[in-house]
Amino acid sequence: MKVSKILVSQPRPAVLEKSPFFEFSSKHELEIDYKPLIRVVGVSLKEFRAQRTEILEHSTMIFSSRTTIDSFFRICEEARITVPETMKYICNTEAVALYLQKYIVYRKRKISFADGTFNSLLELIVKHKDEKFILALTEPFKPELPETLLKLKLKVSPVVFARTVAADMSDLKPENYDIIALYSPSDVKALAENYDVDKLPVVATFGEATLRAAIDAGLRVKASAPSPEAPSMVKALDIYCSKMEEGVDIEDAQIHEDLEKEEFIRAQQSKLQKKTRTRTRKTQ
Repeated sequence: MKVSKILVSQPRPAVLEKSPFFEFSSKHELEIDYKPLIRVVGVSLKEFRAQRTEILEHSTMIFSSRTTIDSFFRICEEARITVPETMKYICNTEAVALYLQKYIVYRKRKISFADGTFNSLLELIVKHKDEKFILALTEPFKPELPETLLKLKLKVSPVVFARTVAADMSDLKPENYDIIALYSPSDVKALAENYDVDKLPVVATFGEATLRAAIDAGLRVKASAPSPEAPSMVKALDIYCSKMEEGVDIEDAQIHEDLEKEEFIRAQQSKLQKKTRTRTRKTQ
């Protein structure tokens, strides 16, 4: 059975010909529609204040998205909070770090960034272990990072600066597609809450949290990324389409525990404990 039409829950690429989906769609002679199932909005000043966090009592902001940066500086303006020049910023990617230029003068000694992976971001935060952090979150969020930072006994305040809400899906007809590509647990939630799960087509997921959410919602997941054989959504869909064309029976995707990540967290705990013991001996 050949796949003829796919829905990707992302905005349409600005330059379609430069998108990896363009070559993929040409290769398999199929049609791709783009439609975000969610949108992200900043929290109000009232919602921020309800979380009872004093920005000026912290020394470092941790950002993972442009939306949380916009929301943070908007809230500071509305609350008449002057962000001190001594404030430091840790970002999950260089692109997010560069976005700070919209609000502050970019100085390398104040801004640092990871490579987009959990381990890289965690290691960067641990290097600044003596700071008092605000972890800027978008709800719903994966509890993994805030729980890990608390486990490492770092001074961190998780604060929701943005929320994910469902987009208008009144014109969406899932039955018109052979497979739907989902990129976040919020995509899964939006789809499952607006349509009969039993009547939905199979889905492809990106990220462990999305895969877990899809399985919990009762969706049939036939492609998943990232993985050694499929580092991207495009590759996962490419493999799926090729197997469908060959008539291969495709099993549902399964969740695999990341043992390397657990070992990395334990290593960071051990590193912090050693540094604490060293400081204690020096002060005696």
